[in-house]
Amino acid sequence: MAFLPMAPACRPCRCLQQHPEDGLPTASVILCFHDEAWSTLLRTVHSILDTAPRAFLKEVILVDDLSQQGQLKTALSEYVARLERVRLLRSSKRLGAIGARMLGATRATGDVLVFMDSHCECHPGWLEPLLSRIAGDRSRVVSPVLDVIDWKTFQYYPSKDLQRGVLDWKLDFHWEPLSDSERKALLSPISPIRSPVVPGGVVAMDRHYFQNTGAYDPLMSLRGGENLELSLKAWLCGGSVEILPCSRVGHLYQNQEANSPPDQEATLLNKVRIAETWLGSFKETFYRHNPEAFSLSKADKPDCTERLQLQRRLGCRTFHWFLANVYPELYPSERRPRFSGKARRDPGKMRRKRGGGWIHFCMDVHFQLHNTGLGFCADCQAEGDLLGCAMLLAPCSDSRQQQHLEHTGRKQIHFGSPQHLCFDVRREQVILQNCTAEGPAIHQQHWDFQENGMIVHILSGKCMEAVVQENNKDLYLRQCDGKASQLWRFDNVSAVDER
Repeated sequence: MAFLPMAPACRPCRCLQQHPEDGLPTASVILCFHDEAWSTLLRTVHSILDTAPRAFLKEVILVDDLSQQGQLKTALSEYVARLERVRLLRSSKRLGAIGARMLGATRATGDVLVFMDSHCECHPGWLEPLLSRIAGDRSRVVSPVLDVIDWKTFQYYPSKDLQRGVLDWKLDFHWEPLSDSERKALLSPISPIRSPVVPGGVVAMDRHYFQNTGAYDPLMSLRGGENLELSLKAWLCGGSVEILPCSRVGHLYQNQEANSPPDQEATLLNKVRIAETWLGSFKETFYRHNPEAFSLSKADKPDCTERLQLQRRLGCRTFHWFLANVYPELYPSERRPRFSGKARRDPGKMRRKRGGGWIHFCMDVHFQLHNTGLGFCADCQAEGDLLGCAMLLAPCSDSRQQQHLEHTGRKQIHFGSPQHLCFDVRREQVILQNCTAEGPAIHQQHWDFQENGMIVHILSGKCMEAVVQENNKDLYLRQCDGKASQLWRFDNVSAVDER
């Protein structure tokens, strides 16, 4: 079988000076798949076998989650039978990624479990750093740096920036570049990165630690959110989460628009379970940002008894501890003192409960971005298509949709409703562009809100300023000097309210 050439090595040169330690634990790599392309699946398998040292790779476990493609039946069984250290398990019913990983974990015999998506490409040296960090502390949950493989072209895009995994109040995962202060805190560019959340594509942990801390939530279905639950459980229950720059794996990011409605609903239900189990009183903030989840939680309240008992048995901390010690940037903006609270309730929507009746809830969490020096609010005054609209100042109006903004946990400023547009920069002018989920363009959309009221564009280090030109007050990036036209505050917010 012919495979595409392996992608060029992407690890920092300093990583080559590190050598595997003696006595590292062994690894079981668990690949779960459902109708994965034959070539993509086997390329993943062979990249593991070709790059992982035999002394450390105990086995590769393939878990077939009820695939229907003919080639993945007898032909795959015959092919795998010729490979050393590769086992094939087949499920008689559809489990989803979470259930399939659980099945693989119960059959694994290695000291460390490495859960890997079935569309990855491993680089030489990817496994040893993961095993070394876990050997030093069995409660660590670790992940490699994930490079991007384009799902259409298979073009390989190495990750150039040091990043960490974060979550927002919709419980979505995002990558976030390290701030200057976080970079300076690292002992070296190849030091482990303390990460609030681990990505789901490739994650490694001690097998006994995984089982003793409750594994994956067995009542979460199909896929979505399992990496958040695993990460929060690690942080809150005595462990830690890291991303290791010396471990690199390419990950094929597939078209998310292909997700079926059942998958989307399952993901939303999984998020509700996370909120009800781990967020404590902060679950209300999650529901304010995700009204559909609020509706589901009332229509079909999840039974989280077992996970709450697990929390008590493990002596886990509260989510407030996580916000204070791991990811303070996520602390709800409506609770931050620099934001003044001008409460507003939007009309909301009506949803039918199971068994009759209706739930009426306010659904929007909106802010106005108020320039305190000039007394106006950020606005877009284009008609029709707002893509590329230049942001400016206009008289503040609560009822004007073009002034409704949201600052997310990933440091983007979302515009309007529905919020598919984000503050971006073109030739130092603040404009609206499609919100970016990944890739280099996302760095153009990162904004940091300072306690002194200035808004810093993280990529350029410049501040958002209202520049007065004749009758216009357009928003531009300028050197930060604290002048009145660079001072901002958010006026906020509506709350989810069941009636």
